[in-house]
Amino acid sequence: MEMERKRDFKGESHTIPSEDVSVDWRGRPSNPTSHGGMRAAAFVLGLQAFEIMAIAAVGNNLITYLINEMHFSLSKSANIVTNFVGTVFLLALLGGFLSDSYLGSFWTILIFGFVELSGFILLSVQAHVPQLKPPQCNMLLKSDECVEAKGVKALIFFVALYLVALGSGCVKPNMIAHGADQFSPQNSSQSKSLSKYFNAAYFAFSIGELIALTLLVWIQTHSGMDVGFGVSAAVMALGLIILVAGIFYYRNKPPQGPIFIPILQVFVAALLKRKQVCPSNSHMLHGSQTSNDKVALSSDSANLIPTQKFRFLDKACFKSQDGATKESPWRLCTPNQVEQVKILISVVPIFACTIIFNTILAQLQTFSVQQGSLMNTQLTKSFHIPPASLQSIPYIMLIFIVPLYDTFFVPFARKFTGHTSGISPLKRIGFGLFLSTFSMVSAAIMEKRRRDSAVNLNQTMSIFWITPQFLIFGLSEMFTAVGLIEFFYKQSVKGMQAFLTAMTYCSYSFGFYLSSLLVSMVNKITSSSSNGGWLHDNNLNKDRLDLFYWLLAALSFLNFLNYLFWSTWFDEHPSLSQKLQNDDNPHQGEDYCIHNFNSSKNNVDDYVP
Repeated sequence: MEMERKRDFKGESHTIPSEDVSVDWRGRPSNPTSHGGMRAAAFVLGLQAFEIMAIAAVGNNLITYLINEMHFSLSKSANIVTNFVGTVFLLALLGGFLSDSYLGSFWTILIFGFVELSGFILLSVQAHVPQLKPPQCNMLLKSDECVEAKGVKALIFFVALYLVALGSGCVKPNMIAHGADQFSPQNSSQSKSLSKYFNAAYFAFSIGELIALTLLVWIQTHSGMDVGFGVSAAVMALGLIILVAGIFYYRNKPPQGPIFIPILQVFVAALLKRKQVCPSNSHMLHGSQTSNDKVALSSDSANLIPTQKFRFLDKACFKSQDGATKESPWRLCTPNQVEQVKILISVVPIFACTIIFNTILAQLQTFSVQQGSLMNTQLTKSFHIPPASLQSIPYIMLIFIVPLYDTFFVPFARKFTGHTSGISPLKRIGFGLFLSTFSMVSAAIMEKRRRDSAVNLNQTMSIFWITPQFLIFGLSEMFTAVGLIEFFYKQSVKGMQAFLTAMTYCSYSFGFYLSSLLVSMVNKITSSSSNGGWLHDNNLNKDRLDLFYWLLAALSFLNFLNYLFWSTWFDEHPSLSQKLQNDDNPHQGEDYCIHNFNSSKNNVDDYVP
């Protein structure tokens, strides 16, 4: 087994597995012929479909339960939903940290999968027992007389809800990372399979969402939320069984120990040596030669190209002027270590540009559902569409589009771009962000028409009039969500794949929190008008949701322009791992401070694996 020498935070030298090391369920080196590949990833895809099925059925219809059963107001219910979903995705960072540092992906999924399952069970019990809920009351007709859930009843609900949030948050990034870990990046054929896996993961996500928003929401509507929550628990249990069934086929990446220590070391070392001048001798660069007491870089991680961005961090890998003093890891870092920190900093602007995108997603799970509840939901004489099932419309489209995209578009685009994914993740993200603006434009136009018909003409429009906003956003999400996950996972930060994948989910969190903040701010700012705030009432026929949608459309377009700037900056100043074309590069002996390995402008497709 290939091993790597590394110092821990105490300065002691020890060995850890290098990045390409994987083990089986017993901790033995994995066998490429019997471990990993799409067969092993299929079990993870099964869990992903069932997990999203379970939580989507709860989250997407939660606002109806909060209003009708727990008797919270519309604005408060919307904020509870967005805060819950935001917490799920924020806790993804915890799941990524625990996985990369201590537990590994498989055990993190298994442990927190049972935490999520316990939350579903507790929600089902509360919804079934009348003593654990407020007395029944019609919020539309007698909202002033309805008793809001408080005390022990509210406590039980929020404990159950946030057990689901904790479990799901820690499971989500590790499902993606564990599935992607089944493919070796050193193998060109498996590299193409990795891109196929990311599309397959979104296909599994779409299948889970579709079943949740149709069958499971229908069960909630016609059999009660207690049965609906119980079905979510059963589905989650089935997903965990599928995960365990594949244990003999997985290739597992061992945890690397505390992942933040090397990052902190770079910042501390750069700060301590902030006044040191750049050395003219390349041997003053740590890592230029190795011995028993030096860090020997692994073959795959030694080829990070030094970049000219964030040059203040470069001093972290400069040896002391005399070159004789043995320095601790908190004063001297490797060039590779510094470049990995630069990668982390470089991806932050890309991450930030997807927050507004997820704020729009929050509207489709809250206010758009309420829109549907005020429209004609009749499909046939005896069948009515549950408003929460509106969100299934884009997934019906996507279960056909995603396979077509992977089967036809990717190979076609690959002929022109040479990129294994057809188009680079950055371009895929950008196209998705551009489309999301039109989702809100469509939503604003349709809401204005719906409100005018209800208020002025006393007519109820068909619920199908608001499907365009779901369809456009569904297509937008296929590009943005998959592109973002692929972009982050493929960054060359050793041992942090689960944590970087968690950062993509953290974008969802910030987006949903921003949604809550925007709702509160808009209500406060617009409440000075004679008609009250845009979203001050529990009745959308009195509110101005259309104006709120126009605000989001404007913010989305400005965000797209912001993304163009940062993606261009990332394009011109890449920080991704690249194999040097010639190991005997004549420039390698030049001064590290002044040599620019990226002097020519390159297309981002050349830098994203």
